[in-house]
Amino acid sequence: MAGRVAIIGAGPSGLAMLHAFERARAGGADVPELVCFEKQSDWGGLWNYTWRSGLDEHGDPCHGSMYRYLWSNGPKECLEFADYTFEEHFGRPIPSFPPRAVLEDYILGRAKKSGVRRHIQFDTAVRWVDHDATSDTFRLIIEDLGRGESREEEFDHVVVASGHFSVPNVPSYPGFEQFPGRILHSHDFRDSQEFAGKDLLVVGGSYSAEDIALQTKKYGARSVTISYRSAPMSFPWPDGIEELPQLDRVEGRTVHFVDGSSRDVDAIILCTGYRHHFPFMAGSLRLSTSNVLYPPNLYKGVFWVDNPKLMYLSMQDQFYTFTMFDAEAWYARDYVLDRITLPDRAEMEKDIAVWRAREDSLDGPSEQIDFQADHIEDLLAEVDYPAFDMALTREHFKTWEHHKTESIVGYRDQGFSSPCTGTPAPIHHTAWWEALDDSQATFLDQREKNPTA
Repeated sequence: MAGRVAIIGAGPSGLAMLHAFERARAGGADVPELVCFEKQSDWGGLWNYTWRSGLDEHGDPCHGSMYRYLWSNGPKECLEFADYTFEEHFGRPIPSFPPRAVLEDYILGRAKKSGVRRHIQFDTAVRWVDHDATSDTFRLIIEDLGRGESREEEFDHVVVASGHFSVPNVPSYPGFEQFPGRILHSHDFRDSQEFAGKDLLVVGGSYSAEDIALQTKKYGARSVTISYRSAPMSFPWPDGIEELPQLDRVEGRTVHFVDGSSRDVDAIILCTGYRHHFPFMAGSLRLSTSNVLYPPNLYKGVFWVDNPKLMYLSMQDQFYTFTMFDAEAWYARDYVLDRITLPDRAEMEKDIAVWRAREDSLDGPSEQIDFQADHIEDLLAEVDYPAFDMALTREHFKTWEHHKTESIVGYRDQGFSSPCTGTPAPIHHTAWWEALDDSQATFLDQREKNPTA
């Protein structure tokens, strides 16, 4: 097959796209030239942890939002690759909630096995993408960051796999300018130990606020106050963590809330989400959306309706992650390989409207989980992705939500069975709230610390 495919980003979704093509190649398919552009010096996307924040070594905004001591906040069984299980990678079952280094090792293990690194150009940023209607090709302006040199290249298809957890949404409140402590977004948060012995304000009401509040308290913060905008998370927080209504203003180191209460704090961490931000895309190709389960203008959640030869991966709000990235990548691959024919624009828009209307009617996490699972199954129905127990992942997610309402510090101490192998996970040798060493070696040392595993 002639042609070229540009893949922007070598994180989990970009690697899924490369891997999908390699699986097709292994099956005898004629695969087009693949070129993956990665602005960082190594692969893994957000999982490529860096101590840097603000600007990277090239003077660009730092891509990474990963922090030390992050552990999976959902069961690993709900993100397992059906064609590369955790048991295959680690040689035995492992607990259900791994730390950052373990998940990164797993992601990269599959990428190494399929040999996709040869397609990736590192320290290379895509600065501009537009489309030439005459030639029906995409023009990319690419910068070699090490040399400081730019060039143009043409491609027949473009896959945007740069993620949407990199550009922070940063609100401001009266008094921030005079606050004597540190104010940072979760994007720049790196190490919980920095806040040991301090009183913190965490602004936000979702996963990052939940996890950073817990992480900082676990590693020694004196107190953590969580300020929510619409509704409290209402988990059974440990002593030293409380939720209060929306922040109103800051006077000195005193933060005031809309209910009239106040607290003195030493630092403020804004867990206020991220923006879908693609300044390198021409306006006619640029996705604009809030963080929703079914973004606008993307047929099957992937194909740009104005020009389906442009594809976006992993742009949804996410319960599922790697599993969904694989489903989208397989479907996108099969379109490029002419195995799947897309309907006309009117039909695509009609289908998008049905999904978005359904999303508007969802009531609570259980229905949201089923919605995203249905999206994945809709994609997998037409491709040759290996079978796994999707129904079990739905059950796992709903059980996980229940565990969190029972014990926000203990839900990671549960085990789930693999939807790919059926094997139950062992329980980690140390309760998460007490596990201060998140190294891969310590996490995997199950037999020594947990003889029954």
